[in-house]
Amino acid sequence: MIALAIAAVVVVFLLISNGVRIVQQYEKGLVETLGKYSSTVGAGVTIIIPIFQTLRKVDMREQVMDVAPQNVITKDNVTVTVDAIIYFQITDPVKVVYNVANFALAALKLAQTNLRNVIGDMELDSTLTSREKINNQLRAVMDEATDKWGVKITRVEIQKIDPPRDITDSMSKQMKAEREKNKEKEKLNKYDDNDLSSNRINNNVSENNAHIQMIDNIDED
Repeated sequence: MIALAIAAVVVVFLLISNGVRIVQQYEKGLVETLGKYSSTVGAGVTIIIPIFQTLRKVDMREQVMDVAPQNVITKDNVTVTVDAIIYFQITDPVKVVYNVANFALAALKLAQTNLRNVIGDMELDSTLTSREKINNQLRAVMDEATDKWGVKITRVEIQKIDPPRDITDSMSKQMKAEREKNKEKEKLNKYDDNDLSSNRINNNVSENNAHIQMIDNIDED
């Protein structure tokens, strides 16, 4: 009898300990009864019925996803290497758990596809000078697509857009040529300014000489 009583106490203790769950401040808890969603609980202590119920915890904080570098073809058929960082936040724990099997993988594939689409509609020069536009466009497209998953895309940041080496070298040579051209223009402008100043001085001297000659002529008269 004593052994049975002890066993019963142990079983009851295990059931109670397994039935008490703590949900953190930044989490939401999804209670499932016999495999079916039944309720959402907030932070604090939650009591569930062991064996019959389970509790899934969902992190509601803003999170970061890294999109690995990938090759993308621009509108003018130039292959560039692009990578990005995506900031997102779960707004509906029920949707993110039950509407998509693996949100992280789905969001990553969605980001890669839309990154190719957005940059594929732009020429190389535009991609290099319109990074903010790409960020905003990609965020808007992804935010709309992930809404049914209960996720808000808060920000998208393109980290780098690297053209091929030959194009980079060509751009570097072009920039160097432009700098040399600007220097030559500055030198020419400087020479022109000096010539203009010399002409002004010569004109002033001539005027002064003419004025002196006029005064001398008057004195002689």
